Amino acid sequence: MQIEKTSLPGVLVLVPRRFGDERGFFSESWNRRTLHEAGLDLPEFVQDNHSLSSTCGTLRGLHFQAPPHAQGKLVRCGRGRLFDVAVDIRKGSATYGRWTGQELSFENGRQLWIPPGFLHGFLTCEADTEILYKCTDHYAPDCDGAVAWDSIGIDWGLTGLPILSGKDAVAPALERFDSPFVYEGPFDYEARL
Repeated sequence: MQIEKTSLPGVLVLVPRRFGDERGFFSESWNRRTLHEAGLDLPEFVQDNHSLSSTCGTLRGLHFQAPPHAQGKLVRCGRGRLFDVAVDIRKGSATYGRWTGQELSFENGRQLWIPPGFLHGFLTCEADTEILYKCTDHYAPDCDGAVAWDSIGIDWGLTGLPILSGKDAVAPALERFDSPFVYEGPFDYEARL
């Protein structure tokens, strides 16, 4: 498993090895022991989610789940291609309001680890794109929230307006958002990478 740091402390790209032959490939997308041996100890995952976006240009986000049910997410693309984004919303963080993005696709097999305290969103770049992600806490509707996708200056690579849910279309801008997250220092796992 290859582990890459991003421009945001705590947000990582994980690239599992693929073993292929004429039949296709095999890949271990998650292995706690392998990551531990590489110096990465992520929290326990308690829920797996699977989302399908049938239309190219569908934008989901920017979402978060507040404490006491804050979620970390390990995101990958099962089919198609998407642009996945994380935004730091930890009050007091030197990178508050900054974003990083990665193209995740079936072909590249890349995964993005987004810790609690970060917004998450993605834009589909192909029709029928499937997103699969592991979460560190169960879904809690009373802790669910969103920030406007266009209020942070993210370069989504859009040529027109995205397809949004009703919730995402009325989400508040970052400058009007009172984050429930507070910076508590660097992530322990980064020092070991």
